[in-house]
Amino acid sequence: MMYPYVKYSDGTQVVFSNIYIDDEERECIDVHFERPTEDGFDSVRIKLPTYEITIWEGNYTEEEIAFFKEVVENSSDLFYKYAKEGGLKFA
Repeated sequence: MMYPYVKYSDGTQVVFSNIYIDDEERECIDVHFERPTEDGFDSVRIKLPTYEITIWEGNYTEEEIAFFKEVVENSSDLFYKYAKEGGLKFA
């Protein structure tokens, strides 16, 4: 299951997964950034808690990737909290 988190003005939407257990028995979350393009999508996926980029497709720049990493690092506690609660609650 993926939960919406935020949508940026350039069309990049951020979603995050349920908590899952990886091969090393860690609680993990995937945070996915995706922007529509004329040819499909630009996509980046960052895995918590390692902050490893597991997908990088399309035309995101190094600066955008650095920003995404910063977002994930600064919000990791929120991603875990909201994943445990079944996503953000919108009015």
